[in-house]
Amino acid sequence: MAHKMIATESAPKAIGPYSQAIAVPLGQGTMIFCSGQIPLSYATGEMVGAGDVRAQTKQVMENLGAVLKAAGADFSRVVRTTIFLADLGDFGAVNEIYGSHFKEAPPARATVQVAGLPRGALVEIDAIAVIS
Repeated sequence: MAHKMIATESAPKAIGPYSQAIAVPLGQGTMIFCSGQIPLSYATGEMVGAGDVRAQTKQVMENLGAVLKAAGADFSRVVRTTIFLADLGDFGAVNEIYGSHFKEAPPARATVQVAGLPRGALVEIDAIAVIS
């Protein structure tokens, strides 16, 4: 079972030994496993919205959307996500922005509070999508 690395210049480059996403053949379709995105600008590599979870979530979703697009998918193809929050008290704000990207049949999801995120981010989101 061959897999393919997905990379795009429209999202931040990986800051470690991982891929932005991996595509894996599945029967007549393909599963896309997107690495977690934090609020880095793809243009500068710098953190966006320091201390502002809404601005950070918008950037995370923009980054995730760019990776999905590079894989031939979009948010309508996402079947599972995980949201990592530095503070679960930010759930409402993050949920509002996140939810605006899933108009119909929102994906299954887990949301957890973590002790810390890369570069001091307030939010990180990963995704799994299926395309045919």
